Amino acid sequence: MLDLLFSPALILTALLTLAVVLVNGWTDAPNAIATAVASGSVSFRGGVALAAACNFLGVWLISLLAPAVADTIYSIADFGGDSAAALTALTAAMAAIVLWAVLAWWFGIPTSESHALVAGVTGAAVALQGSFGAIRWEAWGKVLFGLSLSLLLGFLLGGWSAQWLPKDKRYRAPQLLGAALMAFLHGAQDGQKFLGIFLLGTTLAQGGAQGSLPPPPLWLTALVAAVMALGTLLGGRRIIDTVCREMTHLPPREGFGADLGAGLTLALATLLGLPVSTTHAKTSAVLGAGMASGQSRKKEVAGKIGLVWLATFPACFGIGFFLAKLALR
Repeated sequence: MLDLLFSPALILTALLTLAVVLVNGWTDAPNAIATAVASGSVSFRGGVALAAACNFLGVWLISLLAPAVADTIYSIADFGGDSAAALTALTAAMAAIVLWAVLAWWFGIPTSESHALVAGVTGAAVALQGSFGAIRWEAWGKVLFGLSLSLLLGFLLGGWSAQWLPKDKRYRAPQLLGAALMAFLHGAQDGQKFLGIFLLGTTLAQGGAQGSLPPPPLWLTALVAAVMALGTLLGGRRIIDTVCREMTHLPPREGFGADLGAGLTLALATLLGLPVSTTHAKTSAVLGAGMASGQSRKKEVAGKIGLVWLATFPACFGIGFFLAKLALR
C-alpha cells in the first residue's frame, strides 16, 4: 500500500496539480486586482502582493470551515477501482488543464481554470471507463448552476452597484478593500477545488471508493494556499489589460461597484457550496458596471472572451480524454 501511495503516478499527479494551482494563482490574480490597478488606486505590484496574502487566507480558512466545494470536485466523476489506471487518467487531466491555462494566458484571455478542471477530469474519467456513465450528473448540475449564477448575478450586481454608489465620494480605500475581498473569495473557491483533486488522488492511490470527502490535512491546506499565493505573486498584467483597459475602462467608483458585485456573487456561491469561476463572476461584474455607467467599449473583446468561455468545457474535456487515452495505451 505504501508503495502505491508513493508511486510515480501519484507523485506526478501531485506535481501537476501543484502546477495547476500555481497557474491558477498566476492567471487569476487580475480577477481580484484588475479594477483597482486599472483605476490607479493601487500599483500593480502592490495589488499583486495584497491578492497573494488574501488568497492564502481564503484557501486556509474556508477549506477548514466549509469544504462543500471541494466535495463537489472530489465527486465530479467516477474513476473506478483500478488504482494505477485511475491515477494515470487523473495525471492526464492535470496536464490538459495546465496546457489550456497557459494557452489562455498567452493570448491574454481570462479563462476559468475551475471549469477547465471539471471538464478535464471528467474527460479523463470517461476515457478510463469507456462510457459517459463515469459522469456524476448531480455534481455536474451544481457546476452548471454555479456557472449560470455567476454570469447573471455578477453582471446584475456589478451594474447595480456601479449605478447606485454615491458619486461624490472617493473610492481608493474601498477599492483596496474590494480587491482584498475578491482575493480572499478567490482563494476560498479555487483552493477548495484543488484540495478536492489532491484528496481524490490519495483516495484512488489507496484503492478506495469515492465515498465521502476525507478531511484535508492541515499541511495540505497550507501547501495549496502557499502555492496559490506564489502564483499570484507572479502577476498577470496581460489579463488586466484585456479586461479593464481593452474591454472596458472603469473609474474608481465603477471599479468598486464591480468588485462589490463579484464579491457578493462569490460569497453566495461559496455559502451554497457551488463551484463557480472567479474569472466569470469578476469579468461579468466588470462588464455590467461598464454598461451601467456608459463606460463599455470594444464589444468585440467581450465577444472573444465569451467564445473562449464557451470553448473551455468541450476543449478541456477533449484534451483530457485524448491525453488519458494516450497515457492508458
